[in-house]
Amino acid sequence: MSTFAVGDEDFLLDGRPVRLLSGALHYFRVHEDQWGHRLGMLRAMGLTCVETYVPWNLYEPERGRYGDVAALGRFLDAVAAAGMWAIVRPGPYICAEWENGGLPHWLTGRLGRRVRTDDAEYLADVERWFRRLLPQVVERQIDRGGPVIMVQVENEYGSYGSDQGYLRKVADLLVECGVGVPLFTSDGPEDHMLTGGSVPGVLATANFGSEAREAFAVLRRHQPSGPLMCMEFWCGWFDHWGTEHSVRDAADAAATLREILECGASVNVYMAHGGTNFAGWAGANRAGELHEGELRPTVTSYDYDAPVDEAGLPTEKYWLFREVLAEFADGPLPEVPEPPRRIAGPADASLAEWAPLAEVLDMLGDEESETPLPPTFEELGVDRGLVRYRLEIPGPRQPYPLSVTGLRDRAVVYVDGVRAGVLTSEDAVLAEPVAGPAVVELWVESLGRVNYGPRQAEQKGITGGVRHERQYVHGVRARGLRLDAFEAGAVAKVPLRPVAGDTGPGLYRAVVDVSGPGDAALSLPGGTRGFVWVNGFCLGRYWSTGPQESLFVPGPVLREGGNEVWVLELEGGAGSVRLG
Repeated sequence: MSTFAVGDEDFLLDGRPVRLLSGALHYFRVHEDQWGHRLGMLRAMGLTCVETYVPWNLYEPERGRYGDVAALGRFLDAVAAAGMWAIVRPGPYICAEWENGGLPHWLTGRLGRRVRTDDAEYLADVERWFRRLLPQVVERQIDRGGPVIMVQVENEYGSYGSDQGYLRKVADLLVECGVGVPLFTSDGPEDHMLTGGSVPGVLATANFGSEAREAFAVLRRHQPSGPLMCMEFWCGWFDHWGTEHSVRDAADAAATLREILECGASVNVYMAHGGTNFAGWAGANRAGELHEGELRPTVTSYDYDAPVDEAGLPTEKYWLFREVLAEFADGPLPEVPEPPRRIAGPADASLAEWAPLAEVLDMLGDEESETPLPPTFEELGVDRGLVRYRLEIPGPRQPYPLSVTGLRDRAVVYVDGVRAGVLTSEDAVLAEPVAGPAVVELWVESLGRVNYGPRQAEQKGITGGVRHERQYVHGVRARGLRLDAFEAGAVAKVPLRPVAGDTGPGLYRAVVDVSGPGDAALSLPGGTRGFVWVNGFCLGRYWSTGPQESLFVPGPVLREGGNEVWVLELEGGAGSVRLG
């Protein structure tokens, strides 16, 4: 058994000074069968520690109904097997470019901006969750023979609020749940962030991507003693749909890494390996310096321009980082693992069967509700997916503008069964006026809940109402189609038919023959926007707007011979499937 502590100047392992060389690897963004390889890549780069978040909403999709919470414990065991330490950041809020910053939709839907405050109802749910989750961490702390050396209190709270009572209660709750290793906070190196996000008696760390000496000088003004650590060294960045791919020069990133270490500080490379936002779990941001502008949804890939890319391969940045880290290592670095196997060759298939979106909704959708005003996704219990809102314009009446207030995020509109346009702004007006009587359908898709900034906890769907001229149209029938509904037994009941002639939005099926399974990239020539499953595993969202052009397919998902592919196309028609 060992001990890990925060000293006056250094971290202390069994009383001896130690520097933490850590890298971020989110186990929930990597197929479990590939954890060992990715950890081996980090260890060979020169890292001795791994940091991970824990997304609450992944494991409690409905209040009191839990998923595979034990996955965290299995990952920490894999970290120990790799001979590394672990830093755990359990939230309850994590940001991480993850849907809703990791907070469950049922929680923010009920409490709104009361989350992340000293609110009794919110904290009761946090305590219930922590008491379910944290035994896995406590059992694997370093003083019990495990790899866990530190645990974070909340996450970048100084970028959001100033409720010191809330932070204190989260810290105390962690201790009450048995956490005995050092606690820490992490915030940007700004005075208002460090004053808002720090907790007296808890180690403060800083997050930044450049100018390390200046950042540590700010941290020292707020924390005169204790070890210095950059808890998030941003060596790359993430992408939003419809923007340019983000890249950081490898030599520039390596120079900043060296600067951090020359300051005598510890570091956590964010991300060391980014992975993938499988199953539609990517979050979103609001544009502008104050994060109040247009919605910018995050792409499915979380490659992050990291040293280990999305497919687990070393990049130029990897080799430069390895050179730097080798100078600060206690001994020779391990050999770099062999690359994961790729499929033997390209494979193509046509999307030969399909069912229209309305029929998919009939088979897989939730019960339809009828209310005077449009219910939000949260009121309907929809976390990821889409909702069809149906309403009737009475008549006779002349054509008037049809408008939607409080629209989040994207609505494809049909009038009497004919596509009439796409609405994307919060207060949107259909291009052509609508005469009555008419039946209007709005298929609204969530593009990811905001994960950072003051707009976090906002609801999805139609949060205001639908108006014809200035008059609200009341009497709305709404029905949700959740991504979780797409499981093999349910999909088998959808009445697919051969694709013939022009088709439109709906569920498409293909069988792709693979010889020699391994990792692959899946593209959809002719596809516009939607989601893809391979053998029942949801790869995530695709969108022709870019910059992401293909989806990563983990090798363990594929099998020799026929592989079943489902494509939920939400705007266009049939295309084809290509694996390469």
